[in-house]
Amino acid sequence: ANSRVAKAMDAGEYNYAIAFQERIKVNDEQMKFYEELAEMYVGDDVSPDFYGWVFPKYDHVACGTGTVLNRPAIQDYQTAMRVRAGDKIKGGKIIKIEAHPIPEHYRPRRVVGRMALVGDAAGYVTKCSGEGIYFAAKSGRMAAEEIVNFVKANGGKLPTEKDIKDTYIKKYDGLYKPTYLVLDLLQKVFYSNNAAREAFVEMCESEYVQKVTFDSYLYKKVQGNNPVEDVKLLFNTIGSLFRGAALAPPDKEYTNPVESLKRL
Repeated sequence: ANSRVAKAMDAGEYNYAIAFQERIKVNDEQMKFYEELAEMYVGDDVSPDFYGWVFPKYDHVACGTGTVLNRPAIQDYQTAMRVRAGDKIKGGKIIKIEAHPIPEHYRPRRVVGRMALVGDAAGYVTKCSGEGIYFAAKSGRMAAEEIVNFVKANGGKLPTEKDIKDTYIKKYDGLYKPTYLVLDLLQKVFYSNNAAREAFVEMCESEYVQKVTFDSYLYKKVQGNNPVEDVKLLFNTIGSLFRGAALAPPDKEYTNPVESLKRL
């Protein structure tokens, strides 16, 4: 995300989240719990606008969280994540600490002259999940293929800025921009407050939601083409939001006036 090329071409700024995680070596019994399980935690104690996680790695777990709204408090949220995970990681040894900026949206300019951005530098990270590795590899491959194809088709002529926008950018946005827009909307709706988070957790009990979520993550495009189930999901979502509003604890207040002014 801290791309020197983006700075050199004046690609513009974007909002970003801070993702913070600790890689923790746990004992064999604790590791066995995570053999076929990854955990996701929501609540304003672990993040005011994202989620916390415990993901299994080869021989350890990664425990972390992220936020864009209150980045100075990231270590407080990480402490809360360890508390929430509790005995499942208790006594584990921290073997590595990692923190990265996660872009929240596309760069204002992804192509300038013959310079083109891909991956995190271009802002290709999805909301809700924070998925970026696939899109980094995919965008890099697409950009390279489109440039090579253009050169071959035009007798060795290099593409202009307009040519790159008409090929790589147009095709990439055609494939994935709807996914970014939908996931952006979902994050704004379900990660914004405790009531919405309670609704989100309740909705995830639905097998249809689980299938659509899994398929969307697997294929990197928003899935779900069952009109009957989609209508049911709409009404269930409205009901979940009302129940969440009635049952969820109020959100904790926080102040972040200086950094808030930096957000676009």
